Amino acid sequence: MTHWSLLGRRVLAVGDSLAPLARGALFGAVVDVADPDRLLELRPEQAELVLIDGDACEAAALMVGLAALAAMPQPPPTLLLGAHLPAGLARALMRLPCSDVLESPFESEQLQQAIFGLLDRTEEQAHPIGSHVSRCWSVVGAVGGAGATTIAIEIASMLAAQTAKERGVCLVDLNLADGSAAAYLGVTGQMSVAQLGPVAERLDAALLAAFAVPAAKGLDLLACPRDPLAFDQISREAVLRVLEIACETYDHVIVDMPRHRRSWSLEVLAGSDEVLVVSELTVPALLAARAFSEEVERALPGSPRPRIVLNRLASRLFGPAPSTAEAEKALERKADGAISSDWDAAAASANLGGPIRQHRPKSKIVRDVQGLVERLLARAPLQTTRAA
Repeated sequence: MTHWSLLGRRVLAVGDSLAPLARGALFGAVVDVADPDRLLELRPEQAELVLIDGDACEAAALMVGLAALAAMPQPPPTLLLGAHLPAGLARALMRLPCSDVLESPFESEQLQQAIFGLLDRTEEQAHPIGSHVSRCWSVVGAVGGAGATTIAIEIASMLAAQTAKERGVCLVDLNLADGSAAAYLGVTGQMSVAQLGPVAERLDAALLAAFAVPAAKGLDLLACPRDPLAFDQISREAVLRVLEIACETYDHVIVDMPRHRRSWSLEVLAGSDEVLVVSELTVPALLAARAFSEEVERALPGSPRPRIVLNRLASRLFGPAPSTAEAEKALERKADGAISSDWDAAAASANLGGPIRQHRPKSKIVRDVQGLVERLLARAPLQTTRAA
């Protein structure tokens, strides 16, 4: 069963006797208590769930109301409650694509199970198994300051520019204590660990949307406000649940990973289609990139091999940086990408807030990231996602 949350969901309760449920089984939902006539004028955006007290309402009026629901293009899931329900009422209910009956008396837990079951069925009908495909790419710096966050932002921005969907790409900053993706994009992270913890097991797409911040057209950001205790306060299950729902919601999920291993790090990398290790062209950074890649390969032998991306590639006229060939010798493998150095463009973008491609579209960084994205898209398998 999907871990649903009723927080913020619009529920139409037909029958005054259902009003107390707003403080019980429906706590957190926006409950509208009405009589059966409300079903005749209900619009799709007004209710995500309909509860009906069959014992407290006249059967004839309910049958007319259910007929009106059945005539809607996409009627909301409907739960009929009662102890002595006429057969005609049950038949009218069966005309709805997603409905159920709960016999009175019942416990609050039984009511919630019936509601969650309806929401599961509705989700399966709207998104059949195998109907959604997504790609998840994780980006991690070999050393601090290697530019992994900048590259993750540019990759996400590049992908967002190629989608026509409002929620096509999600950038997830898992540097929970001191991530900088929000600052670079000029927005404020809203995924508070304190708020996420109590609802993690019930997290769904609707609740995840409350934590997401629109950063650009087609691009959402999931990031925490700076909190030095964030890593200690969030559970492994919560992190994995966030990524699971993100992959069910967006076509592309880009994860900005922390360098130091957490309880969930290997599972995130194992679930990624691509792991990009970003390294500067210094010997310590290159050795760290090689060591990190080898650690991942040993720990996850069946997962895709990490790809090393050389960042801030510059002409040797400006300093003693190793050449690409020398860097690959230190790595003991071929690099999978190289991003040119363009300090002015990167600094301007960081100061103004937003991706480099927004402020300096002709930057060499934008050109190189585009080439990297095109190569990854050409060989990346599509992953089918479904509700757990």
